[in-house]
Amino acid sequence: MANKWGFPLVLLSLVIAVLNLAEAAVPAIFILGDSTADVGTNNFLPGSMARADFPYNGIDFPNSTPTGRFSNGLNTADFLAKLFGFEKSPKPFLSLNSTSLLKWFGGFSFASGGSGLFDTTGQRMTKSCIPLAEQIQQFSSVRSNLTALMGPVATETYISKSLFFISIGSNDIFEYYGSNSSIPKEQFLSSLVVAYENHLKTLLNLGARKLGIISIAPIGCCPAQRLFNATGGCIEELNDHAKAFHSKLDVLMNKLSAEFQGLKYSLGNAFEMTINVIQNPLAFNFTQVEAACCGTGKLNAENFCKPDANLCSNRDQYLFWDQVHPTQAAYKLAAVTLYGGGPQFVTPINFAQLAKV
Repeated sequence: MANKWGFPLVLLSLVIAVLNLAEAAVPAIFILGDSTADVGTNNFLPGSMARADFPYNGIDFPNSTPTGRFSNGLNTADFLAKLFGFEKSPKPFLSLNSTSLLKWFGGFSFASGGSGLFDTTGQRMTKSCIPLAEQIQQFSSVRSNLTALMGPVATETYISKSLFFISIGSNDIFEYYGSNSSIPKEQFLSSLVVAYENHLKTLLNLGARKLGIISIAPIGCCPAQRLFNATGGCIEELNDHAKAFHSKLDVLMNKLSAEFQGLKYSLGNAFEMTINVIQNPLAFNFTQVEAACCGTGKLNAENFCKPDANLCSNRDQYLFWDQVHPTQAAYKLAAVTLYGGGPQFVTPINFAQLAKV
């Protein structure tokens, strides 16, 4: 079957020519996931409603550029890339025809805002996003072209030593919870983990061996969900879903590590990482962990972050940038924790250790 994500070999050959310029802990980083990792993929989807390529997004990015990141600046993928020794994070795969890719290469980002583990997730609300299955298909096209240029052995080595960072799943849970589905919670979560397993097996069969996975944060505590609690508190049912999902994901990763030779992984417990900040904000230099920095109405969370929204001035002291996404400061804290954190937050090894094994 023809690969719709194919691209010119001559272009990739120019990219490969600069591979050795980066002195990094891993040869490349491949980013997959949703808006928490999107560095501009949805900018290339004209019909998508899940976009952040307008102010005030990017206000703390160089030149206050709205890049398509759901942040006032950088996100966790960006900070992780820097921690691994890269100058910047990988660019969106869909920007491949950009000549800027010829200047630097450290992998690709396939992450797409609004996407999920299920192919249908996000399609009704965002109109257009790239589900995880299609993101992996995009990576497969990269692998095919690498094989044509480098040969199968060199490509296998290159991919096996690269890091695959995956941040996805919250949109699936949001949609399930919001739909008042008659499917029991346990059945839904089990089907979600089965979908994750199938995606990871596809990725592993393509040669991936270093997986850096972050589970789901306490999404019931984001400003948009607090609006539905008369007290302004968290929606604990959503948080229970997130905790249960992490437990199932932990079991899955243990299972896969026994099935696939050479598989090494780090599983970041986003729930513990975030709830720790919410319960002890001052210890992390945050003064506001309930309201959004950019938005309107109650908790600044009744509308999206747009050019006419209310904007906080002390952005580094806010946990949340908009209705659901963290600030640059929070993204940075997450990256530092994933990279060097202890077993309370990332198991069985952290991302720094993952790079060395």
